Amino acid sequence: MKVAGFTFIRNAVKNDYPIVEAITSILPVCDEFVVALGNSDDETEQLIKGINSPKIRVVKTVWDEGLREGGSVFAKETDKAFDAISPDADWAFYIQGDECVHEKYLPTIKKEMEDNLADSNIDGLLFKYLHFYGSYDYYGHSRRWYRREIRIVRNNKGIRSYRDAQGFRWADNRKINVKLIDAYIYHYGWVKPPAGLTNKLRNFNHFYHDDTWMQENLPETFAFDYSQKNPDRLVHFEGTHPAVMQKRVNAMNWTLDIDLDALSNQMTFRRKVLQKIEDLTGWRVSEYRNYTLIKK
Repeated sequence: MKVAGFTFIRNAVKNDYPIVEAITSILPVCDEFVVALGNSDDETEQLIKGINSPKIRVVKTVWDEGLREGGSVFAKETDKAFDAISPDADWAFYIQGDECVHEKYLPTIKKEMEDNLADSNIDGLLFKYLHFYGSYDYYGHSRRWYRREIRIVRNNKGIRSYRDAQGFRWADNRKINVKLIDAYIYHYGWVKPPAGLTNKLRNFNHFYHDDTWMQENLPETFAFDYSQKNPDRLVHFEGTHPAVMQKRVNAMNWTLDIDLDALSNQMTFRRKVLQKIEDLTGWRVSEYRNYTLIKK
């Protein structure tokens, strides 16, 4: 079995993406790793080279600045990395620049790839998610956060990154068949100080909206506060973070300034009822699924 990791990145230093941590968190189960390195104006290339692994291969790309609808440029860059994977790889393991896998899950992930390699009905493996918010001590747990997504797919180039690169589908828009595995992706995209999240929102939304929308919704005077995203409910994290993230966790120098009780009280009655059903049964009513779950 051969496994190829892949990701895309641009201006990781300027935007404070933990791309080194993301790559190195799954590198042990990968035989090769392709990085689609976008046209950056910071030290991102040196950052990637500093990992100093013979497994890593960099493919330089140029982002299409004209793609400013729905984050489609992210899917285009994901596909560039995926297409550069060696043809003899069996599985392709995708990780985004603000995601990590805890080392405790690597044996399970490797075994799932081995066990499902011969099952042609399985096109990909579905991961559970923890979305950390504001601080490394809290994660968002509500219907506002997707709780599962595909991160391992077969090395079949008929599979394409979907919409804004959250997941994958067949090129003809069919959902791919997946197995849910007992492993988590730790998502750190919302763990930044307020100034960092202000910068994130401006940079991120540039690839979703035109200049008029940006001026109306994210003017130069815009300043982020943690209640703006309205995560509905934050849960205190009792576990440990991946070892590769520990340096960042220890260096955190800001405080999460948000009233957790007031946050929860903002939920509408309907959302509270649906959340209660999920808490009691594990069933998320009318959950959006960008996949076909055929095996657990």
